Amino acid sequence: MSASSPENTPSIDPARWTPHATVATIVEKDGKFLLVEERRLINSQGDFGIVYNQPAGHVDEGESILAAAMRETLEETRWQVKLKHLIGIYIFTAPANGITYHRYCFAAEALSHQAENELDDGILDAKWFTWGEIQALDNLRSPLVKRCFKDHIDGRQYPLDLIYEHSEDKDTTYDNSAKELEDNND
Repeated sequence: MSASSPENTPSIDPARWTPHATVATIVEKDGKFLLVEERRLINSQGDFGIVYNQPAGHVDEGESILAAAMRETLEETRWQVKLKHLIGIYIFTAPANGITYHRYCFAAEALSHQAENELDDGILDAKWFTWGEIQALDNLRSPLVKRCFKDHIDGRQYPLDLIYEHSEDKDTTYDNSAKELEDNND
């Protein structure tokens, strides 16, 4: 039996648990923070409601974590941003759907508002809130929203080069990622 025969090829179990890789940003401007208002599934009974979240979303196949954070922020808020640092990595299993999310949360600087852009499906609006107003909200999308903000306000930060993404197609050292980020933010 050769090493490349089908008998030696590991099979992938389709029922295998796989977390969802997501990104979120905390965008602060003039003492306020950017949140998105969205209509989402709010429980396992299939009910929908209005919730507030950071600009956030899934990482697309082949996309870097850093690029995903900037793209999701633009798509959900119309704001082009520059990532400043990683605030943390958060894990949450949503009771409404049972999915486990691994969230990379970044602090970002608002660069320019692209008012002509359409908002993503499900996003009703992007609004600026003070930290006190966020703390008073009782309809945050998940407990991660408040925790990410608290960690940001407490000064938790890690350099962007903490994240290394290997690719056979290109060199993804931090210098190239930083250059790509600069080019995307120009």
